[in-house]
Amino acid sequence: MALKDLFVKPNQKKKKYATIPTETAKHDVPEGIMTKCPSCKKIMYTKELAKNFKVCLHCGHHFQMNSRERIDSFLDEKSFEEINENMISKNPLDFPDYLEKLEKDRQKSKLNEAVVTGIGTVNGNKIVLAIMDASFRMGSMGSVVGEKITLAIEKANELSVPFMIFTASGGARMQEGALSLMQMAKTSVALKKFSENGGLIISMMTYPTTGGVSASFASLGDFNFAEPEALIGFAGRRVIEQSIREELPADFQTAEFLLKHGQLDAIISRLELVEKITNILEIHQPGGELEW
Repeated sequence: MALKDLFVKPNQKKKKYATIPTETAKHDVPEGIMTKCPSCKKIMYTKELAKNFKVCLHCGHHFQMNSRERIDSFLDEKSFEEINENMISKNPLDFPDYLEKLEKDRQKSKLNEAVVTGIGTVNGNKIVLAIMDASFRMGSMGSVVGEKITLAIEKANELSVPFMIFTASGGARMQEGALSLMQMAKTSVALKKFSENGGLIISMMTYPTTGGVSASFASLGDFNFAEPEALIGFAGRRVIEQSIREELPADFQTAEFLLKHGQLDAIISRLELVEKITNILEIHQPGGELEW
């Protein structure tokens, strides 16, 4: 027994001291290693969240995904072949600083435009895919976005395979004025021709799908699906309330509200998407049967 222990009473508790980490120790934890869910406020490892397709491990909240993450989580490994990747927007209206903003978004997102299009397979079933990416100009629809989607639809028609689009957009791109609005008509006509030729169209609406995108190609699928709690609508909530002079329901313009009122066919969790879409693709093959 140490000499100092002779002067300590049997029931006397030793004092506890808090350890204050040094500045060096603080930097030992990499930034971004943890992520807080905006819905349930629980904190989880970012790597675990990524493994779960960016769906909260506690409450099922769907975090936003960029186009590359969607390709990796949805398509068969190494099956994606991008098309028309080098198309870039011009500045037809000479809108101030537009080209500079586009270049900043290219640097930030590593994309040339707000939609990625290509050919891939889902459990061996070939499809043509268009994936809108909110990290580029908030997924806004400009001339190039409309052109790439139209060309993708035409490619699906040429290959006689289904066309699927993931939408994520703030609406039409104001810097291109009426030219951006014309993309609503162009893409809709392309979908109509594809449908008349027997083509299968699947639309998957994600957070957010708004404005001219929601009013055109996002809502023209043979199957219109959405992720849980996705924001889907045309005009903003405040604008609508001011126009009709009524307070809207709390869940207005959510996927759940639209499903309840018949605008959606189903809400599908990202964790079940591959299984559900595979089922749909297979029932559209000769002799296919539905297992939902």
